[in-house]
Amino acid sequence: MAGPTTAERGAEEDLRSGPSPLGKLPGPRTLIIIVVALVLLGAAIVWVLYGSSWLRVERVSVSGTRVLTQAEVDETAEVPLGAPLISVDIDAIEARLRQKLPRIDSVEVARDWPHGIDLKVIERTPVLIVENSGNGGKYAEVDAKGVRFATVPEPPKGVPVLEMELARSAGPSRFGTERLVRAAVAVAGDLPAAVVRDTRFVKVRSYDSISLELADGRTIAWGSREKGRAKARTLTALMKAAPGARHFDVSVPTAPASSGS
Repeated sequence: MAGPTTAERGAEEDLRSGPSPLGKLPGPRTLIIIVVALVLLGAAIVWVLYGSSWLRVERVSVSGTRVLTQAEVDETAEVPLGAPLISVDIDAIEARLRQKLPRIDSVEVARDWPHGIDLKVIERTPVLIVENSGNGGKYAEVDAKGVRFATVPEPPKGVPVLEMELARSAGPSRFGTERLVRAAVAVAGDLPAAVVRDTRFVKVRSYDSISLELADGRTIAWGSREKGRAKARTLTALMKAAPGARHFDVSVPTAPASSGS
């Protein structure tokens, strides 16, 4: 029998060797071309972001303001108009707004490509007003976190005024004025919505003796800030059960009382 031909032996060798697992590597010239292309692409991107006029700050939009004006926020933000949008320090803008405008509770600063900066503001909401006797009769607004964030000439409608009528045994040396303010804030936050709208004064004699005076002269003995939700539910039920009463006591929510008519 005749042996395999030369062509057959070559085909067998090709099958045994198989294709290179990595394929053919690019030559030096190809590699140089690839590197140069990548460098040029990177330079073009940098120029578009920083050097061109295509992606620069042209406008600032402000949303979420209620008491503050958009002009106040815009001016305080000091956004650099005309600067490359990519280079704007949004963290610095946020810090500046929170520092210079304490009425702002939180703010989100975002780039709005290709030409804008968006400022989304959430303002603090007062839950109590504290009279500043040494500040020309003005009032300090206090939010739900106990932060005094603004001074106003008159109390806003629907916001109770805090009166500190401290007993000697409950003076600042024992409880601390700020702790008592936070307790009053917690009480105001726990009040039923229908009651808080009618509340004129939140009076604090001590940490355990907080009371309320409504617009029509009715009074509520609340006690301490503890068990606020239970007291709110009890007060709602008590006021429905005794609509003609002038005084309500929910300092012990399991044993409420009402009196007067």
